[in-house]
Amino acid sequence: MPILSMDTSSQVSSVAVLARGRLAAEITMQARLTHSETLMPHVAQALEMAGTAKEELTGIAVSIGPGSFTGLRIGLAAAKAMSYALRVPLVGVSSLEALALHYMVPYVTLLPLMDAQKKNAYVEELHWEAGAAGLMLAVDAPVAVRPLEEIVARARELAASGRTVVLLGDIVQKRLAGKEDLPAGVLIPPPQLLLPRAAHVAWLGAQRLAAGEADNVMDLEPIYLRRSEAEVLFEKHHPERAALAPDAAAARALEAHEQHGTREVSR
Repeated sequence: MPILSMDTSSQVSSVAVLARGRLAAEITMQARLTHSETLMPHVAQALEMAGTAKEELTGIAVSIGPGSFTGLRIGLAAAKAMSYALRVPLVGVSSLEALALHYMVPYVTLLPLMDAQKKNAYVEELHWEAGAAGLMLAVDAPVAVRPLEEIVARARELAASGRTVVLLGDIVQKRLAGKEDLPAGVLIPPPQLLLPRAAHVAWLGAQRLAAGEADNVMDLEPIYLRRSEAEVLFEKHHPERAALAPDAAAARALEAHEQHGTREVSR
């Protein structure tokens, strides 16, 4: 039962195929090429590597953010088109909670981050805990947009209380690694363990599909916790329309995260 997954929530392009409970193929690259240039060629290449025809797919999983506005739109549009054309179910996966699969270790606080521009980041405070069905992912603080310095301060606070904290996401490599004097209890993994991976999206998506869940192809939207720069500039030049967007957009974002965020994940 092959599943195709994609993660375009950052500058990293990642596509994977999960088949019979194993990772059949994955392409992950961090380059200056745009997702519009790389996504569909990577989909074709991953399917070929996995020896899977697109008609054999039984589901599609896609990261729905938070993350890059443009990247999320490109990934979701491609996933929706394939789901509709192939008549297979589609599931959205939180990009932050997919990052948490890098470190399935109990009693460690995970702070997965995605770039929100202007020295801000999307962040969610998570930890793994042991349960009857195995390790379960628990949310300590919901996803929010915070200044990077505030996130670092929170990491220091947690470390001071005796917690081990792991920072995740490619923004950590770009903005924090080697630039912050962090205490021993705050860890930054090596670069290859910071990147978003479609394999993680596939695993979380497979669990949703196995539970009989699927999202509506027509109304699935990315998780946006703030307005894009284009919207901000538009409203700056058209103040008469500024009152129409913010509250409604925030409400839709929180509703989407509550619906699609993976609150408990067993493995």
